[in-house]
Amino acid sequence: MNRYFLNFASICGAAVMALTFALSAAAEDVVPTSQSQVMLSFAPLVKKAAPAVVNIFTKTRITQTRSTIFDDPFFKRFFGGNFGPQQQRQKIQNSLGSGVLVDGNGTIVTNFHVVNGADEITVALHDRREFDARVLVADERTDLAILKIDVEGETLPYLEFTDSDNLEVGDLVIAIGNPFGVGQTVTSGIVSALDRSAGLSNDIQSFIQTDAAINPGNSGGALLTMDGKLAGINSAIFSKSGGSLGIGFAIPANMVKAVLTNGLATGKVVRPWLGAMGQAVTSDVADGLGLEKPVGVLVSRVHPDSAAYRSGLRVGDVIVTIDDKEVYGPEALLFRVASGVIGKTAHVGVVREGKHRTLDMNLQPAPEIPPRDNITLSGREPLAGAVIGNLSPAYALELGLSAFAEGVVVAGTVQGSLAERYGLRPRDILLMVNGEKITNVNQAQKALLAAQGTWDISIRRRGRTLSFKVSS
Repeated sequence: MNRYFLNFASICGAAVMALTFALSAAAEDVVPTSQSQVMLSFAPLVKKAAPAVVNIFTKTRITQTRSTIFDDPFFKRFFGGNFGPQQQRQKIQNSLGSGVLVDGNGTIVTNFHVVNGADEITVALHDRREFDARVLVADERTDLAILKIDVEGETLPYLEFTDSDNLEVGDLVIAIGNPFGVGQTVTSGIVSALDRSAGLSNDIQSFIQTDAAINPGNSGGALLTMDGKLAGINSAIFSKSGGSLGIGFAIPANMVKAVLTNGLATGKVVRPWLGAMGQAVTSDVADGLGLEKPVGVLVSRVHPDSAAYRSGLRVGDVIVTIDDKEVYGPEALLFRVASGVIGKTAHVGVVREGKHRTLDMNLQPAPEIPPRDNITLSGREPLAGAVIGNLSPAYALELGLSAFAEGVVVAGTVQGSLAERYGLRPRDILLMVNGEKITNVNQAQKALLAAQGTWDISIRRRGRTLSFKVSS
């Protein structure tokens, strides 16, 4: 019992001393030396920060179709659920989340998944006032969205960003949000890990992991440092039950700043693009290359129209640092580049033939070369109604494909068209028509028109090659 009490006192002491020195702007961490220091509270920090964390309520209208006469299980069993006259009705789906005010003019950062598809968004401030919000920027790749409320010249409380690169495992943090819709709630914990990949659908991942309790409804809320600054936006939890198991993930503040700055300036998120890909360095790979430890990304491809190519990066190089920050794998590399600023120079540390060197890389967005030149196919060919375009790194990333994908892509299909009936889907890549390799939109159009009533078509879908033959 004594050892337990001492351990508990040490943990509490570390927490309150971090708070004490954050509030007094002291530069060093020290161990508590008195009972009064152990009795200190997070309350002053929370009192200052909580008004900048808002609750977000969304409404989404969902159209449901049901049979008006043949809605009996007997008819459904024999004729299917769509037999007989159909009736459509709308259902309102409500959801909730959290957000963070990042300036005094009503700009709010939250998660993309909190507001995605919402028809109405309502923001409730700490003082219970409610405002309608509009989406300024939505970025699925980072799971971030920027909202705006009209406060008619009033200055609202907001949170300043910290440099999330300065976070260390073991640092104390506080999470503020609206879990399960019970109202604003504060939890505390530590930074459990950094540069985590949570296995989510968004592809730019380098999360802060924390054991501060995060639950459904906390999404979009604030993760705070002990000086009351924004360390990250709470985004996800690892849970088998739906409740907190002490494994929560937050998007680092530096990525949030990059999306905010870029998105507000252009109306959309245009981020730097490396233009290289590779694999994580394993122990075996490190031994084979003579590296001291298994860290970095072994480059396997470099795009000729990329910043990486212009900086002198080569296949076989191992990228180990970006601006002196270690790169542990492809996810960390993508995050480091994507959170940079277009036009700035990044210093890329590589190992080439056993020697360390630094490459200066001017950060640039993915190029749209060649231009997409989207067209909608028409006529009697089986792809009529398909919207096709030329792939470029920029267009491929926009569609959620590899930036190295080439050729002609299906961007969409007209409802009820031949292309839709033959099963063509967005992001399918057109490979061949009647044995002719397709490389651009004009060639695809000519090849389809030149067919003499028979079309032998090959496409690539999610890495698989599919073929079908149609005769008129």
